[in-house]
Amino acid sequence: MVEQLLINDDDYYVPDANQLITEDDTPVDNFASAKQQRLLVGSLYSSIQPQTFLAEANVGVYYTDLQPPIVPDVFLSLDVQLPQNWWEKQNRCYMVWRFGKPPEVVIEIVSNKEGDELGKKLKIYEHMRASYYILYDPTQQLGQVLRVYELRGMRYFETSETWLEQVGLGVTLWQGEFEGRQDVWLRWCYQDGNVLPTGDERAQQAEQRTQLLAERLRAMGVDPDTL
Repeated sequence: MVEQLLINDDDYYVPDANQLITEDDTPVDNFASAKQQRLLVGSLYSSIQPQTFLAEANVGVYYTDLQPPIVPDVFLSLDVQLPQNWWEKQNRCYMVWRFGKPPEVVIEIVSNKEGDELGKKLKIYEHMRASYYILYDPTQQLGQVLRVYELRGMRYFETSETWLEQVGLGVTLWQGEFEGRQDVWLRWCYQDGNVLPTGDERAQQAEQRTQLLAERLRAMGVDPDTL
């Protein structure tokens, strides 16, 4: 990667996005990770609007111009939004200096021991100052299924607390069906432990409420189809 700085009108040095590799077309590594990423990202967009945030999977995060980007499996950044022209080179990935802050939450899904999630990646996220680093290891490649690291001062500390106070969300392991697949999934949750529903789950809940209302009307001698 070529290192080059430009000076803007305010004499503030910013990296030249044209010299950065913003995508390399590397595919996701497996079906399970792809589904898990969709569940985490999709449920946020289905459930926490109208709050302004940005959540993505497999999008590069530039935390310094001196290093290549790191690509979290999922990240969540609050109080930021996509630029209007997302096809411009400088808008195609998450550049900390453009958004003004790192993501609050970064998540890595472990599928093997090659990712160095407890070594190099942890140090990068710590240096980047992401408030929380979540490690989901469904096959226990690294020893335990779920680890949560919280930034305290300049260092990460592992915590047993799964409620992420700084973002107003928690994470939980949930047994159920997503996209036709029964499994244990990592999901966002509210403080009471209820998971953030996906769009499909919201539609199912609405349908169930409609059916229940119709049954109550029929019990009262009212035909709901005539209303």
